[in-house]
Amino acid sequence: MNPRHSWIIALKDIKIFIRKRTVLYTLVLLPLLLSILFPLVIKYGGKGSGGIPASSIPGVLGSFEWFYVIIPAIIPAPMASYSIVGEKIEKSLERLLATPTTDGEILLGKSIATFIPAIIATYAGATVFMALIDSVTYGKLGYFYYPNWDMGVILLLAPLVLLLSIELNVITSSRVSDVRSASQLGSLTFLPLIGIYLASELGVITLDTSTLLILAGVIAVLDVVMFRVSTSVFQREQILTKWK
Repeated sequence: MNPRHSWIIALKDIKIFIRKRTVLYTLVLLPLLLSILFPLVIKYGGKGSGGIPASSIPGVLGSFEWFYVIIPAIIPAPMASYSIVGEKIEKSLERLLATPTTDGEILLGKSIATFIPAIIATYAGATVFMALIDSVTYGKLGYFYYPNWDMGVILLLAPLVLLLSIELNVITSSRVSDVRSASQLGSLTFLPLIGIYLASELGVITLDTSTLLILAGVIAVLDVVMFRVSTSVFQREQILTKWK
């Protein structure tokens, strides 16, 4: 495998992504809106005008933090789906597949093109969130709430979930023929994460540091399994001869 080939493919895809409004809206608006909304809830939410009570803030923030695991499951869908299905529709994927690049180089390049913007958007949103929360909690709690261990593990989980989402989107994109279907199906990656969030809200599980580390281990194993599956379903001969 030649990493240079993968970087060339990644840079080409990134240049295309930044011209797609759907991609830019998903990358910028979703993390930014949540990162501003959550601190506003802490500051102005609750029954009175004084915001969330200080005693309740850690529990509420624990729920908010999990959204920075959900975000990297959602935002890769438009990019990952377009990079395969979109190129097929625009008749540019066949030219790429006809080059001497290997399947591994192509998949690595397209994964890099999706991973870099998505992880930057996720971490940028998390940074804004932590900074704004600290500006609120210092007055309510008397100290800066972030950084802490739980958020550190969340930021470890984020790239693992992102990789899993990219791999699932590759699998989905290899089985459908239009960008919208690929994006919609690929974004369903977040549903199990929503289930975990609801379970934590109902008290079935607690998203403490130990649980988050266990989840990180499980997702890391799934990343390895899904990588093997995604490379097996991406068959250039079938794409070149059978996709219509």
